[in-house]
Amino acid sequence: MLYPVLAVLGGLVLLVWSADRFVAGAAATARNFGMSPLLIGLTIVSFGTSAPEILVSVMASLNGSGELAVGNALGSNIANIALVLGITALVAPLPVKSGILKKEIPLLLAITLLACMLLFNLYLGLYDSLILLAALVVSLFLFARFQKSVAGDAIASDEEDLPDLATGPALFWLIVGLLILAASSRLLVWGASEIAYAMGVSELVVGLTIVAVGTSLPELAASVASALKKHHDIAIGNVVGSNIFNLVAVMAVPGLLSPTALESEVFYRDAMTMLGLTVLLLAFALWQKPPSISRLEGGLLSAAYAAYLALLYTMTVA
Repeated sequence: MLYPVLAVLGGLVLLVWSADRFVAGAAATARNFGMSPLLIGLTIVSFGTSAPEILVSVMASLNGSGELAVGNALGSNIANIALVLGITALVAPLPVKSGILKKEIPLLLAITLLACMLLFNLYLGLYDSLILLAALVVSLFLFARFQKSVAGDAIASDEEDLPDLATGPALFWLIVGLLILAASSRLLVWGASEIAYAMGVSELVVGLTIVAVGTSLPELAASVASALKKHHDIAIGNVVGSNIFNLVAVMAVPGLLSPTALESEVFYRDAMTMLGLTVLLLAFALWQKPPSISRLEGGLLSAAYAAYLALLYTMTVA
Protein backbone atom coordinates (compact mmCIF):
# COMPACT_ATOMS: atom_id res chain seq x y z
CA MET A 1 0.00 0.00 0.00
CA LEU A 2 3.01 2.32 0.51
CA TYR A 3 3.90 2.60 -3.17
CA PRO A 4 0.34 3.47 -4.32
CA VAL A 5 0.11 6.20 -1.65
CA LEU A 6 3.47 7.65 -2.74
CA ALA A 7 2.30 7.51 -6.37
CA VAL A 8 -0.82 9.53 -5.50
CA LEU A 9 1.16 12.20 -3.63
CA GLY A 10 3.91 12.44 -6.25
CA GLY A 11 1.39 12.54 -9.06
CA LEU A 12 -0.46 15.44 -7.46
CA VAL A 13 2.70 17.53 -7.04
CA LEU A 14 3.82 16.97 -10.63
CA LEU A 15 0.30 17.59 -11.88
CA VAL A 16 0.01 21.06 -10.36
CA TRP A 17 3.43 22.17 -11.60
CA SER A 18 3.05 20.81 -15.12
CA ALA A 19 -0.45 22.31 -15.51
CA ASP A 20 0.95 25.80 -14.93
CA ARG A 21 3.70 25.27 -17.52
CA PHE A 22 1.28 23.71 -19.99
CA VAL A 23 -1.21 26.57 -19.81
CA ALA A 24 1.57 29.14 -20.25
CA GLY A 25 2.88 27.32 -23.31
CA ALA A 26 -0.61 26.86 -24.79
CA ALA A 27 -1.59 30.51 -24.33
CA ALA A 28 1.68 31.79 -25.81
CA THR A 29 1.41 29.37 -28.71
CA ALA A 30 -2.10 30.67 -29.41
CA ARG A 31 -0.78 34.20 -29.74
CA ASN A 32 2.36 33.36 -31.71
CA PHE A 33 0.58 31.20 -34.30
CA GLY A 34 -2.44 33.48 -34.70
CA MET A 35 -4.86 31.07 -33.05
CA SER A 36 -7.47 32.18 -30.57
CA PRO A 37 -7.09 30.97 -26.97
CA LEU A 38 -10.55 29.46 -27.35
CA LEU A 39 -9.40 27.17 -30.16
CA ILE A 40 -6.28 26.22 -28.21
CA GLY A 41 -8.49 25.29 -25.25
CA LEU A 42 -10.87 23.32 -27.47
CA THR A 43 -8.16 21.36 -29.29
CA ILE A 44 -4.57 21.22 -27.96
CA VAL A 45 -5.35 21.69 -24.27
CA SER A 46 -8.50 19.55 -24.25
CA PHE A 47 -7.03 16.73 -26.33
CA GLY A 48 -3.80 16.87 -24.35
CA THR A 49 -5.53 16.67 -21.00
CA SER A 50 -7.68 13.83 -22.40
CA ALA A 51 -4.55 11.79 -23.11
CA PRO A 52 -4.73 10.02 -19.70
CA GLU A 53 -8.33 8.95 -20.40
CA ILE A 54 -7.32 7.59 -23.81
CA LEU A 55 -4.36 5.71 -22.32
CA VAL A 56 -6.49 4.22 -19.54
CA SER A 57 -9.24 3.19 -21.99
CA VAL A 58 -6.76 1.49 -24.33
CA MET A 59 -5.14 -0.44 -21.49
CA ALA A 60 -8.50 -1.38 -19.94
CA SER A 61 -9.93 -2.54 -23.29
CA LEU A 62 -6.86 -4.63 -24.10
CA ASN A 63 -7.27 -6.28 -20.71
CA GLY A 64 -10.93 -7.02 -21.43
CA SER A 65 -12.16 -4.40 -18.96
CA GLY A 66 -14.48 -2.53 -21.31
CA GLU A 67 -16.80 -1.31 -18.53
CA LEU A 68 -13.90 0.40 -16.80
CA ALA A 69 -13.09 2.20 -20.07
CA VAL A 70 -16.70 3.32 -20.61
CA GLY A 71 -17.01 4.31 -16.96
CA ASN A 72 -13.81 6.32 -17.35
CA ALA A 73 -15.25 8.32 -20.26
CA LEU A 74 -18.66 8.96 -18.67
CA GLY A 75 -17.23 9.57 -15.21
CA SER A 76 -14.65 12.00 -16.57
CA ASN A 77 -17.34 14.05 -18.32
CA ILE A 78 -19.41 14.14 -15.15
CA ALA A 79 -16.36 15.18 -13.14
CA ASN A 80 -15.31 17.78 -15.74
CA ILE A 81 -18.59 19.67 -15.53
CA ALA A 82 -19.59 19.19 -11.89
CA LEU A 83 -16.17 19.03 -10.25
CA VAL A 84 -13.74 20.84 -12.57
CA LEU A 85 -16.00 23.71 -13.66
CA GLY A 86 -17.61 23.81 -10.23
CA ILE A 87 -14.31 24.26 -8.39
CA THR A 88 -12.93 26.59 -11.09
CA ALA A 89 -15.99 28.87 -10.80
CA LEU A 90 -15.61 28.86 -7.00
CA VAL A 91 -12.01 30.03 -7.41
CA ALA A 92 -12.81 32.64 -10.07
CA PRO A 93 -16.25 33.26 -11.67
CA LEU A 94 -16.12 32.44 -15.39
CA PRO A 95 -17.56 34.79 -18.02
CA VAL A 96 -18.94 32.83 -20.97
CA LYS A 97 -18.54 34.47 -24.37
CA SER A 98 -21.44 34.36 -26.81
CA GLY A 99 -19.47 32.22 -29.27
CA ILE A 100 -19.19 29.40 -26.75
CA LEU A 101 -22.94 29.59 -26.02
CA LYS A 102 -23.89 29.52 -29.70
CA LYS A 103 -21.37 26.98 -30.98
CA GLU A 104 -19.20 24.94 -28.63
CA ILE A 105 -21.67 24.10 -25.83
CA PRO A 106 -24.49 23.20 -28.31
CA LEU A 107 -21.98 20.95 -30.11
CA LEU A 108 -21.14 19.26 -26.80
CA LEU A 109 -24.86 18.80 -26.08
CA ALA A 110 -25.45 17.26 -29.53
CA ILE A 111 -22.55 14.80 -29.12
CA THR A 112 -23.70 13.93 -25.59
CA LEU A 113 -27.17 13.10 -26.98
CA LEU A 114 -25.54 10.99 -29.71
CA ALA A 115 -23.47 9.08 -27.14
CA CYS A 116 -26.55 8.45 -24.99
CA MET A 117 -28.45 7.11 -28.01
CA LEU A 118 -25.60 4.69 -28.78
CA LEU A 119 -25.57 3.47 -25.17
CA PHE A 120 -29.33 2.98 -25.00
CA ASN A 121 -29.09 -0.69 -26.06
CA LEU A 122 -26.47 -1.30 -23.34
CA TYR A 123 -23.86 -2.42 -25.86
CA LEU A 124 -20.86 -0.62 -27.30
CA GLY A 125 -19.62 -2.29 -30.48
CA LEU A 126 -17.62 -1.63 -33.63
CA TYR A 127 -20.34 0.30 -35.47
CA ASP A 128 -20.98 2.49 -32.42
CA SER A 129 -17.28 3.34 -32.26
CA LEU A 130 -17.14 4.16 -35.98
CA ILE A 131 -20.06 6.57 -35.51
CA LEU A 132 -18.22 8.22 -32.62
CA LEU A 133 -15.03 8.51 -34.69
CA ALA A 134 -17.04 10.09 -37.52
CA ALA A 135 -18.34 12.60 -34.96
CA LEU A 136 -14.70 13.29 -34.02
CA VAL A 137 -13.90 14.21 -37.63
CA VAL A 138 -16.97 16.46 -37.81
CA SER A 139 -16.00 18.12 -34.50
CA LEU A 140 -12.47 18.88 -35.71
CA PHE A 141 -13.92 20.37 -38.90
CA LEU A 142 -16.32 22.54 -36.91
CA PHE A 143 -13.51 23.67 -34.58
CA ALA A 144 -11.63 24.92 -37.65
CA ARG A 145 -14.76 26.79 -38.78
CA PHE A 146 -15.20 28.29 -35.31
CA GLN A 147 -11.59 29.51 -35.44
CA LYS A 148 -12.25 31.48 -38.62
CA SER A 149 -15.25 33.23 -37.05
CA VAL A 150 -13.30 34.41 -33.99
CA ALA A 151 -9.93 35.09 -35.61
CA GLY A 152 -8.23 37.98 -33.90
CA ASP A 153 -11.07 38.57 -31.43
CA ALA A 154 -9.81 36.71 -28.36
CA ILE A 155 -6.18 37.39 -29.27
CA ALA A 156 -6.65 41.13 -29.25
CA SER A 157 -8.59 41.16 -25.99
CA ASP A 158 -6.86 43.17 -23.28
CA GLU A 159 -8.24 40.94 -20.56
CA GLU A 160 -6.38 37.93 -21.93
CA ASP A 161 -2.95 38.53 -20.40
CA LEU A 162 -1.04 36.04 -22.55
CA PRO A 163 2.49 35.06 -21.45
CA ASP A 164 5.30 36.79 -23.31
CA LEU A 165 7.12 33.70 -24.60
CA ALA A 166 8.88 33.28 -27.92
CA THR A 167 7.73 30.46 -30.18
CA GLY A 168 10.56 28.10 -29.19
CA PRO A 169 10.09 28.30 -25.39
CA ALA A 170 6.29 28.30 -25.80
CA LEU A 171 6.35 25.07 -27.78
CA PHE A 172 8.88 23.57 -25.37
CA TRP A 173 6.66 24.16 -22.33
CA LEU A 174 3.56 23.11 -24.26
CA ILE A 175 5.11 19.73 -25.10
CA VAL A 176 6.97 19.19 -21.81
CA GLY A 177 3.93 20.27 -19.79
CA LEU A 178 1.71 17.93 -21.78
CA LEU A 179 4.04 14.96 -21.31
CA ILE A 180 4.38 15.52 -17.57
CA LEU A 181 0.61 16.06 -17.26
CA ALA A 182 -0.03 12.69 -18.89
CA ALA A 183 2.69 10.89 -16.92
CA SER A 184 1.77 12.36 -13.55
CA SER A 185 -1.91 11.66 -14.12
CA ARG A 186 -1.14 8.04 -15.03
CA LEU A 187 0.98 7.72 -11.90
CA LEU A 188 -1.84 9.14 -9.82
CA VAL A 189 -4.45 6.87 -11.41
CA TRP A 190 -2.30 3.79 -10.88
CA GLY A 191 -1.87 4.56 -7.20
CA ALA A 192 -5.54 5.39 -6.67
CA SER A 193 -6.70 2.32 -8.60
CA GLU A 194 -4.45 0.01 -6.58
CA ILE A 195 -5.88 1.45 -3.36
CA ALA A 196 -9.45 1.07 -4.67
CA TYR A 197 -8.97 -2.54 -5.81
CA ALA A 198 -7.43 -3.39 -2.44
CA MET A 199 -10.67 -2.14 -0.86
CA GLY A 200 -12.80 -4.40 -3.10
CA VAL A 201 -14.52 -1.71 -5.18
CA SER A 202 -16.15 -2.89 -8.45
CA GLU A 203 -14.53 -2.26 -11.83
CA LEU A 204 -17.33 0.01 -13.11
CA VAL A 205 -17.33 2.14 -9.96
CA VAL A 206 -13.54 2.41 -10.11
CA GLY A 207 -13.85 3.72 -13.67
CA LEU A 208 -16.60 6.19 -12.71
CA THR A 209 -14.85 7.54 -9.62
CA ILE A 210 -11.18 6.88 -8.89
CA VAL A 211 -10.02 6.62 -12.50
CA ALA A 212 -12.40 9.32 -13.77
CA VAL A 213 -11.41 11.84 -11.11
CA GLY A 214 -7.74 10.97 -11.51
CA THR A 215 -7.80 11.45 -15.28
CA SER A 216 -9.87 14.65 -14.84
CA LEU A 217 -7.25 16.21 -12.58
CA PRO A 218 -5.29 17.60 -15.57
CA GLU A 219 -8.48 19.41 -16.65
CA LEU A 220 -8.98 20.68 -13.10
CA ALA A 221 -5.39 21.88 -12.75
CA ALA A 222 -5.31 23.43 -16.23
CA SER A 223 -8.73 25.12 -15.84
CA VAL A 224 -8.00 26.59 -12.39
CA ALA A 225 -4.58 27.82 -13.56
CA SER A 226 -6.19 29.35 -16.67
CA ALA A 227 -8.95 31.06 -14.65
CA LEU A 228 -6.47 32.54 -12.17
CA LYS A 229 -4.47 33.96 -15.10
CA LYS A 230 -7.74 35.29 -16.59
CA HIS A 231 -7.49 32.96 -19.60
CA HIS A 232 -11.22 32.30 -19.30
CA ASP A 233 -11.54 30.99 -22.85
CA ILE A 234 -8.96 28.29 -22.17
CA ALA A 235 -10.59 27.35 -18.85
CA ILE A 236 -14.06 26.82 -20.35
CA GLY A 237 -12.89 25.66 -23.77
CA ASN A 238 -10.69 23.06 -22.07
CA VAL A 239 -13.65 21.42 -20.32
CA VAL A 240 -16.02 21.63 -23.30
CA GLY A 241 -13.41 20.32 -25.73
CA SER A 242 -12.24 17.62 -23.33
CA ASN A 243 -15.80 16.33 -22.87
CA ILE A 244 -16.24 16.17 -26.62
CA PHE A 245 -12.98 14.24 -27.03
CA ASN A 246 -13.91 11.91 -24.17
CA LEU A 247 -17.08 10.85 -25.98
CA VAL A 248 -15.89 10.70 -29.59
CA ALA A 249 -12.34 9.43 -28.97
CA VAL A 250 -12.04 7.86 -25.50
CA MET A 251 -15.41 6.08 -25.52
CA ALA A 252 -14.76 4.84 -29.06
CA VAL A 253 -11.79 2.75 -27.84
CA PRO A 254 -13.71 -0.10 -26.11
CA GLY A 255 -15.90 -0.71 -29.17
CA LEU A 256 -12.85 -0.89 -31.42
CA LEU A 257 -10.70 -3.10 -29.20
CA SER A 258 -13.15 -4.99 -27.00
CA PRO A 259 -16.92 -4.69 -27.77
CA THR A 260 -18.64 -4.45 -24.41
CA ALA A 261 -22.03 -5.30 -22.92
CA LEU A 262 -23.01 -2.79 -20.24
CA GLU A 263 -25.05 -2.80 -17.06
CA SER A 264 -28.33 -0.90 -17.16
CA GLU A 265 -26.99 1.58 -14.59
CA VAL A 266 -24.46 2.80 -17.16
CA PHE A 267 -27.27 4.34 -19.22
CA TYR A 268 -30.00 5.17 -16.71
CA ARG A 269 -27.71 6.50 -13.98
CA ASP A 270 -24.40 7.57 -15.48
CA ALA A 271 -25.22 8.62 -19.05
CA MET A 272 -28.36 10.44 -17.88
CA THR A 273 -26.36 12.24 -15.17
CA MET A 274 -23.85 13.33 -17.81
CA LEU A 275 -26.64 14.58 -20.09
CA GLY A 276 -28.38 16.40 -17.24
CA LEU A 277 -25.18 18.17 -16.20
CA THR A 278 -24.51 19.23 -19.80
CA VAL A 279 -27.99 20.78 -20.03
CA LEU A 280 -27.42 22.39 -16.61
CA LEU A 281 -24.15 23.91 -17.83
CA LEU A 282 -25.95 25.55 -20.74
CA ALA A 283 -28.74 26.78 -18.45
CA PHE A 284 -26.27 28.26 -15.93
CA ALA A 285 -24.36 30.06 -18.68
CA LEU A 286 -27.60 31.54 -20.07
CA TRP A 287 -29.01 32.48 -16.67
CA GLN A 288 -26.55 35.31 -15.96
CA LYS A 289 -26.52 38.60 -17.82
CA PRO A 290 -23.87 38.85 -19.18
CA PRO A 291 -23.49 35.07 -19.53
CA SER A 292 -21.22 33.60 -16.85
CA ILE A 293 -20.83 30.80 -14.33
CA SER A 294 -20.88 32.40 -10.90
CA ARG A 295 -19.49 31.17 -7.59
CA LEU A 296 -23.01 30.20 -6.51
CA GLU A 297 -23.47 28.06 -9.62
CA GLY A 298 -19.99 26.63 -9.12
CA GLY A 299 -21.05 25.61 -5.63
CA LEU A 300 -24.22 23.99 -6.99
CA LEU A 301 -22.19 22.03 -9.56
CA SER A 302 -19.79 20.84 -6.86
CA ALA A 303 -22.74 19.83 -4.67
CA ALA A 304 -24.24 17.92 -7.61
CA TYR A 305 -21.03 15.93 -7.92
CA ALA A 306 -21.07 15.13 -4.21
CA ALA A 307 -24.68 13.94 -4.59
CA TYR A 308 -23.69 11.73 -7.54
CA LEU A 309 -20.89 10.13 -5.51
CA ALA A 310 -23.36 9.54 -2.66
CA LEU A 311 -25.74 7.85 -5.10
CA LEU A 312 -22.92 5.63 -6.37
CA TYR A 313 -22.00 4.69 -2.83
CA THR A 314 -25.60 3.91 -1.90
CA MET A 315 -26.17 1.74 -4.97
CA THR A 316 -22.85 -0.05 -4.52
CA VAL A 317 -23.49 -0.84 -0.87
CA ALA A 318 -27.01 -1.98 -1.65
